[in-house]
Amino acid sequence: MRSPRQHLKPKKQNRILSIAKAVPGLLAGVLMIGAVGYYGAGDLIGSVAASARGCDIKGNISINSRERIFHVPGQEDYAATKISPRYGERWFCSEDEARAAGWRKARN
Repeated sequence: MRSPRQHLKPKKQNRILSIAKAVPGLLAGVLMIGAVGYYGAGDLIGSVAASARGCDIKGNISINSRERIFHVPGQEDYAATKISPRYGERWFCSEDEARAAGWRKARN
C-alpha cells in the first residue's frame, strides 16, 4: 500500500507542471493587457502597420507647446517617444515626408 505522501506527490508534480506550462501564456496575456492599457488598439495597429512599411520616424506632439516634432532612430529621446494616433501623432517614412506635413526635427 502507498503512503499518503507517495499518493500526493504525483498530483503535486502534475499541478506544478501544468502551472509551468501556463505561465508563458499568462505572461503574454498580462503584457498584452498592459500594452492595451498604455496604448489604444488603434495605436498598436498603427505602430505595427508603420513598422511593416519600414516607417520608423516618430511624429510626436509636445504636451506643453503642442508643437509637432519628429524623432529619427538614434536620437536621444527616440526610444522613450511613444506614438498615439488618437492624439494626432503618427509615423513617417522619411524626414522629407515629415517636414512636408509641417513637423520639425527634434533638436537632440
